[in-house]
Amino acid sequence: MGEPPCYAHLLDEEGRMPDRPEIRIQRVYDLDRPTIGKRILADRVWPRGLKKEALRLDAWMRELGPSDELRTWFRHDPSRWDEFQRRYRAELERPDQQARLDEIEQMALQGPVTLLYGARDEQHNQAVVLKAVLEERLGLAPFTPFVSLPPRK
Repeated sequence: MGEPPCYAHLLDEEGRMPDRPEIRIQRVYDLDRPTIGKRILADRVWPRGLKKEALRLDAWMRELGPSDELRTWFRHDPSRWDEFQRRYRAELERPDQQARLDEIEQMALQGPVTLLYGARDEQHNQAVVLKAVLEERLGLAPFTPFVSLPPRK
């Protein structure tokens, strides 16, 4: 089962838990929807038809997006979603990616963060995975209790 997670790194100088960090995701083409906090594009490819000024980005972390090989393999095919998540999470385990995740985590501790993405599919894209990974790191992932199984007969 392993050790329980430790969230001591999230405490402020007085040892109190600051306001709960907030991470949102939003499609870059939904410019009419307001966003709050830092705006980070986490996509290797610049979104088609958009000018940099239109996005009002605080950061473009292109290296944090899935590798070209993974993106090409996935092609936003929902039947490949589970395997995409596994492979993308493995890419995010690399030390260089962990440093980038640390950077976003620090931003989230300062205030809300909105992860922007260009994909059409709002449920099967890298921002969904990235948000889940960051929430796990910040201790925000929803608690999933153990399900008790009926006794064997």
